[in-house]
Amino acid sequence: MLNSKTPLLACMLTALVGMGATLSLQNNESVRKLSAVKLPNVPAQTLTAEVVEYPPGGKSSVHHHAGSVFAYILTGRIRSQNSGTGPARIYKAGETFFEPPGSNHLVSENASASEPASLLAIFIAEDGAVLTEPGNAK
Repeated sequence: MLNSKTPLLACMLTALVGMGATLSLQNNESVRKLSAVKLPNVPAQTLTAEVVEYPPGGKSSVHHHAGSVFAYILTGRIRSQNSGTGPARIYKAGETFFEPPGSNHLVSENASASEPASLLAIFIAEDGAVLTEPGNAK
């Protein structure tokens, strides 16, 4: 049953939903490609370097990568969990992790709600491959 407070509650709910959508967009990572070089000694394979930056509280959704990925934490602390390497762990600047081919990146997020974090991702994948795709690997 509607009463005089219903329009006010509807406006507040709409505003909160809108803020949530804005916050989730602001919490996503940004990816910047640094280099992509075909490997002359490994036919049909390309080495690609990317910097992934997370704002405070930022995270990626579940995804998978083409080929193999080596990650080096540049700044901050990043929580990561990969289906091929075990439970979630927090990595700090100077530490590394590896993602084997065909695995799923289940958790990838900034471990801090107040400081940014970044990593260098090095991919070795087939020439022309899409390096990151949403969801689980098939």
